[in-house]
Amino acid sequence: MANLTSKELTALEEQISSEEMLVKKFEAMACLCSDKKIQQDLNNFANKHRAHYNTLVSFLQ
Repeated sequence: MANLTSKELTALEEQISSEEMLVKKFEAMACLCSDKKIQQDLNNFANKHRAHYNTLVSFLQ
């Protein structure tokens, strides 16, 4: 783990939480969507935010 200040750690934790929430929201919207193109777009957005989440979590390891 990188040497982070408490302020940086708090900001990182908040951003991780935000990315996790976005993944869940986009996945939920995709499940409710009947249009296949829009459903695919929503899943792509979820995947991008999942990648952001994984990148941010890697800073804690």
